[in-house]
Amino acid sequence: MFTDVHTHVFHPAVAEKAVARLAALGFTPPGSGVVDDLLHRAGRSGIGRVVCHTAALTGAQVIPANNFAISLARREKTSDAEPAVISFGSVHPDFDRWPEELDRLEKAGIRGLKIHPNFQNLAFDDPRLFPVMEAVGERFILMCHVGCEKPLEANPASPYKLRKLIRMFPKARIIAAHLGGYADGVVALDALAGSDIWLDTSNTARTGEAASRAVIGRHPFERLLFGSDYPLFDPAEDIPRQQRRFAFSDARMERLLRNADALFG
Repeated sequence: MFTDVHTHVFHPAVAEKAVARLAALGFTPPGSGVVDDLLHRAGRSGIGRVVCHTAALTGAQVIPANNFAISLARREKTSDAEPAVISFGSVHPDFDRWPEELDRLEKAGIRGLKIHPNFQNLAFDDPRLFPVMEAVGERFILMCHVGCEKPLEANPASPYKLRKLIRMFPKARIIAAHLGGYADGVVALDALAGSDIWLDTSNTARTGEAASRAVIGRHPFERLLFGSDYPLFDPAEDIPRQQRRFAFSDARMERLLRNADALFG
């Protein structure tokens, strides 16, 4: 099954404002940010499954963010042709009841969690994160935003800091977004390429084309996953864009789109 492992959707009440904030950061999102728009765009590209992420930026946001994630997971398909939704939740160590929240997510059938150090004020080497990682174990897949345009020492999402976390928790099932280094492609090549974690191909323009191709060349291909980063990009447009960017044959691009089967079934 073709899978897009990296998408974001918002509650209809806040989607317009959320997309406007992305535009203020210099992006030109083609999507409206609501799930129906994502599923329409994914479906016309042949994608049969999308993974939707939400991140609680503060402790106070954990419950509402996860309520929305659970509602997405329970959403009934309107047709057999509509892509399926896999929803990831979020926890934050500033939320005192995060252990109970992990249990609630697990019981609700949530398959994974999103960690976004830049937005959550939570570096990969922050000791507050370690008890969460211990409790997560292999229960959830972790989608980790990696990299930013800050100097490495001030970068909470540094590929080197993620490598440290991986070494501390080697059983964790981790997807490193943006080929392991948004705007940090050379560092990702040194820190993460060739490891046994998964890397997704979403939003690599600032990673650099040469660094992106080098990471792909060094990493096990079966551990590469297609991601569009919707609503920043339309999956139907991003598949051919990535195929050109990475110089993939049709067969190799199809394999990339199917690699998530080993992770999600």
